[in-house]
Amino acid sequence: MEIIQKYFPALSENQYKQLELLQNLYIHWNRKINVISRKDINYLYEKHILHSLAIAKIIDFVPNTQILDVGTGGGFPGIPLAILFPNCHFHLVDSIAKKIYVVNEIANSIELKNCHAEQIRAEKLKSKYDFVVSRAVTSLPVFYNWVREKINENLKNELPNGIIYLKGGDLTNEIRKFKAAVKVFNIHQYFDEPFFETKKIVYLPIKF
Repeated sequence: MEIIQKYFPALSENQYKQLELLQNLYIHWNRKINVISRKDINYLYEKHILHSLAIAKIIDFVPNTQILDVGTGGGFPGIPLAILFPNCHFHLVDSIAKKIYVVNEIANSIELKNCHAEQIRAEKLKSKYDFVVSRAVTSLPVFYNWVREKINENLKNELPNGIIYLKGGDLTNEIRKFKAAVKVFNIHQYFDEPFFETKKIVYLPIKF
């Protein structure tokens, strides 16, 4: 938890408690259902929780913002963001039922009321959201085609509604088709751990 406090020192007592509980919960569930790489479980707070919370460095979601997390896997970035933004609603989806089961069990264990996980493909969703977030489930152009119709037109945040995507490496080819619309933020400008040197946040507003 020290690494989280380093960058998010203003956590409430409840937020701190919820984040602190995640370590043992993920260790417990990962033994039964592999939702996190075995070699990464000891780096949960850096490689998964803090990485997820990087999104909060580019946007402070206002209350009642609706956020969709596509391909959530073990609940990232959705669960950490839902803890950080308790007045927003998070819908976490994945096509793998056992992963969604774990996500719901963990959310229930920490009494996370603003988070709902569902086994469904993003393309089949009927609802619309202010933002769609994800951690590198596919290339950005493919992801854009999956979710571009899921963004609503009602703006309430400082950033216009759109996609916020966590990904690493050279993104030149992936973002080329979006030209000036896309913005790329280097996470190492917010977090100084070596893990984040190649990690990026890609923000793509959806124009209507």
